[in-house]
Amino acid sequence: MTSVEPNSLVRGAGVALWRQIEQAVEAEIAERRLAAGERLPTEHALADRFGVNRHTVRQALASLEERGLVRVEQGRGTFVHDDPVDYAVRKRTRFSETIRRQNREPNSRLVRAESRPAEAAIARPLGLRKGDTVILLETVGEADGRPISIASHYFPAARVPDLIAAYRAEQSITRALARCGVPDYTRKSTRVTARLPTAEDARALRLPRSRPVLVAENLNIDQEGRPIEISIARLAAERVQLVFEP
Repeated sequence: MTSVEPNSLVRGAGVALWRQIEQAVEAEIAERRLAAGERLPTEHALADRFGVNRHTVRQALASLEERGLVRVEQGRGTFVHDDPVDYAVRKRTRFSETIRRQNREPNSRLVRAESRPAEAAIARPLGLRKGDTVILLETVGEADGRPISIASHYFPAARVPDLIAAYRAEQSITRALARCGVPDYTRKSTRVTARLPTAEDARALRLPRSRPVLVAENLNIDQEGRPIEISIARLAAERVQLVFEP
């Protein structure tokens, strides 16, 4: 972690101390002494370095965040803002491939796997009846260790009864479906809305509850045109740009 060099703050010069700290950190970012995506020193460390209290530092960081120069991740700290991930929405969209194409390291963590009765909103697009059994895989997608999405993937249990075990073995939905006899699938439709995150989603994405998420509801079909998956992805709006491609 690069440290911000001590600065001599000028007291009584008509410029608030927090504004001088903001300007000093901004200069570090502009000069690339604090690189994109890099974590800043803690509030306590900055307060010691500049000889001020933490409230003054907090004002400076809040202004930098409001201007889009830094971002605050709950439980992790303050980071220099970096470019959002371009997430392509196309006929075949695979998370790992999309992230690797941008020279970032993908990772997907399974946070929930279970069979459950389908609610009407899930059963309908899958061609099922309300109460039919579906398999839910909920995953958190990361780029360079930073969470960008949490997605709930629903599958008709009658067609892929061993999907949970297959996913645990393969660590990939695409490979798990192939293992269960679905060698390929494509996107039929995507519907995107925006809202504030739930408490659970905010924790998973390490977002404040005040930051919006994009909600992408995707319907995927197999090679015969039958629905095989409905997924509801919640994406951190400030970290992801959806790019629709033919």
